[in-house]
Amino acid sequence: MKKVKIEVCCGTACYLLGAAGLMELEDKLPEALKGLVDIQASPCLGLCERDNLGGAPYVRINDSEIMSNANVEKLIQRLSGLAEGE
Repeated sequence: MKKVKIEVCCGTACYLLGAAGLMELEDKLPEALKGLVDIQASPCLGLCERDNLGGAPYVRINDSEIMSNANVEKLIQRLSGLAEGE
């Protein structure tokens, strides 16, 4: 599996609602996923306007998939799915 690009929105709302913890994702990954993820902080992705803050914090996966209400557990589950080819 090629590296998965994870962009964590660090705009004000996302940051206050948990984005800071998402930046530590790599430390919490299972051994099988370590080294397969490129985690980047992103300035505001502008998605709160769309959902009226209802989905923060947001994460963009591989430049296309948006995850709302992101948390470490949800991201690990999605990354495991990507590793299995889902």
